[in-house]
Amino acid sequence: MTKALYLDCHAGIAGDMLLSALVDLGANPEDIESELKKLPLDQFKLHFQKRVKQGIHAMTLNIDVKEANHHRHVNDIFKMIDDSTLPERVKYRSKKIFEIIGQAEAKIHGMSFEEVHFHEVGAMDSIIDIIGGCIALEQLGINTLYCSAIPTGHGKINIAHGIYPIPAPATAEILKGIPIAHFDVQSELTTPTGAAFAKGLVSSFGPFPSATIQHIGYGAGSKDFDFPNILRVIQFESEFEQQDSVQVIECQIDDMTPEALGYFMNNALEQGALDAYYTPIFMKKSRPSTQLTLICKLHDKTYFEQLILQETSSLGVRSTSVNRKTLNRAFKILSTQHGTVSIKFGLQNGKIMKMKPEYEDLKKIAKTTNQPFQVIHNEVLQQLYQTYRIGNILQ
Repeated sequence: MTKALYLDCHAGIAGDMLLSALVDLGANPEDIESELKKLPLDQFKLHFQKRVKQGIHAMTLNIDVKEANHHRHVNDIFKMIDDSTLPERVKYRSKKIFEIIGQAEAKIHGMSFEEVHFHEVGAMDSIIDIIGGCIALEQLGINTLYCSAIPTGHGKINIAHGIYPIPAPATAEILKGIPIAHFDVQSELTTPTGAAFAKGLVSSFGPFPSATIQHIGYGAGSKDFDFPNILRVIQFESEFEQQDSVQVIECQIDDMTPEALGYFMNNALEQGALDAYYTPIFMKKSRPSTQLTLICKLHDKTYFEQLILQETSSLGVRSTSVNRKTLNRAFKILSTQHGTVSIKFGLQNGKIMKMKPEYEDLKKIAKTTNQPFQVIHNEVLQQLYQTYRIGNILQ
């Protein structure tokens, strides 16, 4: 069993709502502020207090800040996190959320990730929301997050680049592949920060799973509506072993170039496909051919069927819903002589069944140290098996 959290986003999600809800759930606000003040931030003070939102008592957050630097470069934020004494999982989760927002901004504005400057998200309150939220999750010992479908609202919003329709461009980009809930409200309900929390940390989306509720927290948004503008977080224990259903979509292709096939696969994975692969086959008239297999979430079935018909030469697809059984995934950071490496664990009943270092981290170290990739891989693997054992409970 592991501690899990369900985000009930019936009124949307924002970073301050999540942090407030986690404090209402039991995270210590003084300890959160103390950890944040270890970072090179402008002077600030956190004020948590209860407010009534349409009859529901929920926690709110106000931040008193004397801010000198409103805009921050993505690399400056990453360095600030890396150089801190925050717990390794807090660093990993925080950077993952900032990376998601940065990638969205880079795509929207046609620049590289390294060129991204954060505007609204780079402001102090958003940095506090993101890192503070990850600190709160660590305090509460939350290993796995689940989430409902997310409403965005509609209408217009005034952002740094002008007036845009809701959801804002960054929010819409981040929410690709995430189920959206219809809620007819003319206001922004989900912010880029809230969307990035869900995108980066949530394992699966849908209704509350079959589980026993242990604790509930409520975090209030700043706006008032004729409905409770709150985020409800529900803590429960979850089995490590997971079962669900996915959609398998297939077709045969005998008239596309390798370049076009490669483009489609990359595009499909970027759009949220769970997996995609090609199998060499022979078709009628003894033609060498390729079978495309794409796996996606059930609610993405129509989208990916259309993507295949639009982006490949196939005139049709076959689509089947199948059950799958998976080990739960957990991540920990391993400190090595070359730097930190994220380790992915496959767990069953709390026990380690599989573990492996993340490829991208190893590749980065190999390039930085100018050593062969295999040398770095073997060194990290040796340290990994000295630190963890297959069959042990992951602590």
